[in-house]
Amino acid sequence: MFWALFVVSQTFVTAPVLPHGGVAFEEDVCLINIGFLQAHFTLYQPQVSGSKEFCEDIPALSDSVFILDYLHEFLREMPVEFRIIRDVTNIGTYANWSDILSLPDLNSVTEFYQPPIKAANGLFRVTHSFSAKGSFIGIVTAYHPKEDKAYHAVFHFQVGGADYGYVPYFILLIIILQLLYWASTGVFKREQKAQSN
Repeated sequence: MFWALFVVSQTFVTAPVLPHGGVAFEEDVCLINIGFLQAHFTLYQPQVSGSKEFCEDIPALSDSVFILDYLHEFLREMPVEFRIIRDVTNIGTYANWSDILSLPDLNSVTEFYQPPIKAANGLFRVTHSFSAKGSFIGIVTAYHPKEDKAYHAVFHFQVGGADYGYVPYFILLIIILQLLYWASTGVFKREQKAQSN
């Protein structure tokens, strides 16, 4: 039972490194997939963290700089828009484009919106200051310059610290089950008897 607890706890300790939505952590670089196109994705909070880079979760309420460094030349020709919405439906890390389409009113849950712009230098940059902690979803949409096509990336992030959801309760449940197991198998009685001898 101890080893089961250890394995489960290590799984949750390392969970933040796993990919969330459209953002993936590969070889110390955050990549975002916008359809078949890719860009480096970086977050900064210069007022509180200087030049420290973040991949997804933002630790503080402060000016936050979102940067896409295009890896495909084709993205330079495409108008790209960026939207941040509040995660009102608690989709979290599993958010995808169909979830966004199912929202009844996108504008009512929008925290920030940057209309489509072309970044001819291959560096898309927007700044937003969050006023409240919480769970958010970023949406990047790139529009084909000649055809009626759009490519999307949807990713979840947390502002003001990571949200572990039910993980602490699950770990607490495992600890309680371990203690009950020891009590039912007489481990505590044997330990007391050994100490009294």
